[in-house]
Amino acid sequence: MPHARATHLTRRGLLAAGGAVGLGAALAACGDGQGKDGGSGKEAAAGKSGPWSFEDDRGTTVKLDKVPANIVAFTGVGAALYDYGIRVKGVFGPTATKDGKADVQAGDMDVSKVTVLGNAWGQFNIEKYASLAPDVLITTMFDNAGTLWYVPEESKKKIAQLAPGIGISVYDRQLTQPLQRVWDLAESLGADMQAAKVTDAKKRFEAAAARLRAAAKAKPGIKVMAGSASDQLFYVSGTNLSVDLEYFKALGVNFVEPPESAKKQGGGWFESLSWENVDKYQADIIMMDDRSSAIQPAGITKPTWKKLPAVKAGQVIARSPEPILSYDKCVPLLTSLAEALEKAKKVS
Repeated sequence: MPHARATHLTRRGLLAAGGAVGLGAALAACGDGQGKDGGSGKEAAAGKSGPWSFEDDRGTTVKLDKVPANIVAFTGVGAALYDYGIRVKGVFGPTATKDGKADVQAGDMDVSKVTVLGNAWGQFNIEKYASLAPDVLITTMFDNAGTLWYVPEESKKKIAQLAPGIGISVYDRQLTQPLQRVWDLAESLGADMQAAKVTDAKKRFEAAAARLRAAAKAKPGIKVMAGSASDQLFYVSGTNLSVDLEYFKALGVNFVEPPESAKKQGGGWFESLSWENVDKYQADIIMMDDRSSAIQPAGITKPTWKKLPAVKAGQVIARSPEPILSYDKCVPLLTSLAEALEKAKKVS
């Protein structure tokens, strides 16, 4: 449900509205596609050799002569692979904030050690991409049409000529599905999935899920609303389509659910409300979009926002609409909501 983009369009509309990218003689510089590690490539699979293949969520199988060494990924995917010991060479998508710090979607990656091909929607430097001699490009997909997230529509063909793409679907499924897919991908790339750090994270995720289920069962009357803020509009997300909300709902969390008719303008993802109507739905807990594209709760000055019962009660928590798909990074998402439910008072 990433809807707090500058254009406030539906996902598909946003994908079609990517900004212009300066194109050059990038294709001529693409190299042989196998690349060289260059000191920042795939470390975990350094000793792995032989042919490599992976079937993505479009049903497309990428086959290479050897395990990819020069990986380029959407920032959040690069962050997930990082947690499994796989280092990407380049990223595209929100990577660094204006003050140079790592964006929330960059996770634990050292953003100074990756080549950033674009830090915002519509940005993708093809010349830089070609210079990395990419073996593969990996990103997520937010529709059932196989659209690669953050790959600009107008230059996707040129980008595709430089390296095969892999899409991991985060559309209309529960969080555990893409988590498993990224796990499978990391394993294919040579990650040690038996490492204590990895297995411990999965156990912590399972424990956090059990905690959230118990908290939701204990507080069935507590209503949770997922929102996102822009200057002009407040967006209320429906639970269908979003991997995190679908999973939380399956664990028993009671969500505000805008009617399908109200979500049509948001492509089925969300309802747009004016700030004057931000109190349309009653909620005891509000989960707010934590991405840099959205206004954060501390920056919301609208008086109607400040009057909301959940805001007055201090029952506002962060939400990651584009979760970093590693078990380690998803544990806090479950824990935060479980804690909020455990402490919540009925205020709506």
